[in-house]
Amino acid sequence: MADEQRLKMFKELTEAPGAPGFEGRVRELMAQYLKPLSDELVTDRLGSIVGKKVGDADGPRVLVAGHMDEVAFMVTQITEEGFLRFQTLGGWWEQVMLAQRVKVYTRSGEAIIGVIGSKPPHILPAEERKKPVKKEDMFIDIGASSKEEAESFGVRPGDVAIPVTPFTVMKNPKLLLAKAWDNRIGCAMAVEVLKRLQATPHPNVVYAGATVQEEVGLRGAQTLANTIRPDVAFAVDVGVAGDTPGIRPQDAQAKLGKGPQVLLYDASMIPHVGLRNLVLETAEELNIPFQYDAMAGGGTDAGRFHLHGIGVPTMVISIPTRYIHSHVSILHEDDFEYGVQLLVGVIQKLDRATVENLHRGE
Repeated sequence: MADEQRLKMFKELTEAPGAPGFEGRVRELMAQYLKPLSDELVTDRLGSIVGKKVGDADGPRVLVAGHMDEVAFMVTQITEEGFLRFQTLGGWWEQVMLAQRVKVYTRSGEAIIGVIGSKPPHILPAEERKKPVKKEDMFIDIGASSKEEAESFGVRPGDVAIPVTPFTVMKNPKLLLAKAWDNRIGCAMAVEVLKRLQATPHPNVVYAGATVQEEVGLRGAQTLANTIRPDVAFAVDVGVAGDTPGIRPQDAQAKLGKGPQVLLYDASMIPHVGLRNLVLETAEELNIPFQYDAMAGGGTDAGRFHLHGIGVPTMVISIPTRYIHSHVSILHEDDFEYGVQLLVGVIQKLDRATVENLHRGE
């Protein structure tokens, strides 16, 4: 079972609001966690943040980053009747959206409870019941009776709405339920890696933290890479768990509790072969369980990291997670632990000679 300090970090990170472009509260938490573990905090101008930990000042720069943002919604219009039209931020599937609670965050910082409205089945024609409601036809009900009343609450177009889900340790205490595991678990892994490196020699300079605006196009990954100029990079993110009914093994193989996923392919990157082999060899040497992952659609911050400058050997280490890109998701605490162990083990091997060999394609 996770220790109380780790559970507290998980709870704080997942319950914090962090829509793309509005990651401020998550960034405050990351600064709080990273500062005591870092020689220096480094930020870019979009809001990405990493802690710098020097092992060998002449060694290569190694970036380990999750992303702070979560899939969310932005208010685009207030109707005359006081309902809120919205734009999705990140990839949402219509069937997981209706009748879900959200908090609308006003410019003053107040959080107003609302719900994505839905029609009762009693009034739906048989054909309509079979069809998902289009996103553009949805609305948020905040209990206002008019546009004027909604505005009196402080709501304006441009405000964001965030899913409401409390962090929960499930009956099996290894399974943890929350919103925004995508990608607060990557944020937590970056913090934990720096924590382990306090007592572990490493022949490099590690920058560990998180980017912004991943869910809307990997934007913070580009600006953070420009800031850090890494020699090697790791994106730490979630992967799709395939251990629930209805998911075919050929679509997703990973199971909760069987180790982190090592990405072989996604739509944004083919991982560097030499670095991939080093990761796999390290996992085998340290007896760390792992699973393979390949995703025909979607991508991670690695898609931008590996294209920085003249190229950066990059890998994705992900945590299998059920029900991502919805209001709630579930992961296994052991996969987090194994993922951290794997990253620390690889970082210990990334000295100047090893990285130069990677750069030569060896």
